[in-house]
Amino acid sequence: MRSRFAPDWRLTVRMVTVMFLLGLVFVAFIAVLVALLKSVVVVVVIAAGVLAAQYWFSDRIALFAMRAHEVTPQEQPELHGAVDRLCALADMPKPLVAVSEMDLPNAFATGRNADHAVICVTTGLLRRLEPGELDGVLAHELSHVAHRDVAVITIASFMGVLAGLLVRFAFYSELFGGGRRDQNTAALLAMIMTVSVVVYGLSFLLIRALSRYRELAADRSAAELTGRPSELASALVKVSGTIARIPTEDLRTVRAFNAFFFTPALKEGSALASVFSTHPSLERRLDALAKLSTEMGLHA
Repeated sequence: MRSRFAPDWRLTVRMVTVMFLLGLVFVAFIAVLVALLKSVVVVVVIAAGVLAAQYWFSDRIALFAMRAHEVTPQEQPELHGAVDRLCALADMPKPLVAVSEMDLPNAFATGRNADHAVICVTTGLLRRLEPGELDGVLAHELSHVAHRDVAVITIASFMGVLAGLLVRFAFYSELFGGGRRDQNTAALLAMIMTVSVVVYGLSFLLIRALSRYRELAADRSAAELTGRPSELASALVKVSGTIARIPTEDLRTVRAFNAFFFTPALKEGSALASVFSTHPSLERRLDALAKLSTEMGLHA
């Protein structure tokens, strides 16, 4: 999709590399499952089913999990107006606009391509940000759509979803049916669980390596499109500061969507934030925006 968002060849190289590596892991994973289960049909049907659901229904799944719903221009005129202006400025199709009834201030974009994309914001974000700050966040999410990295992350996360499902299947099969199974079946389930855990770990690391860079790329693209890096920086500070005050148990409910969020649902400085975060640190993002302000001849 052509748009006025500046192309980022470093992001493209990273996306292609991650997809290639994940493809190799996926082929090896399927080969091992076929060897263990001795049924090509079962493995292919399961894998194809999960991939199709992940690819075609990722937007609906995400909206449902986030308790979000599509809104019309009559229901949210200011939000739609901001999206309309930014899409016109970026010369790109307008995605569906949704709102999540959550106090957690955040936003995300999802969908398989620019023509089937959704941009969603929470009521907590709408209530806390000024119009210029909201423009920065929306431009950040639109950049993900324009650069196609939303679709790449959606497809890439398929491996982890499939592996996670198989781990749960093997675990519960052994837990609730262990006494009725022979040793060969138990060993098979243990091998499936082990392979799935390894695949999940590899997918986890590769997705995070891509995700951290794509957030910096989206910050830069958004700031260049709006011409106001300081507004985006202000939004980052506000959102991150609010998340730090939200109870940890409330953050756990949305943690599965961290790779798609504007800022992660993790507290800065925690062990989880530094090891498992899908985003670069707030300090790094602010430094990058300050540097961009200098390059653009603006005051940070």
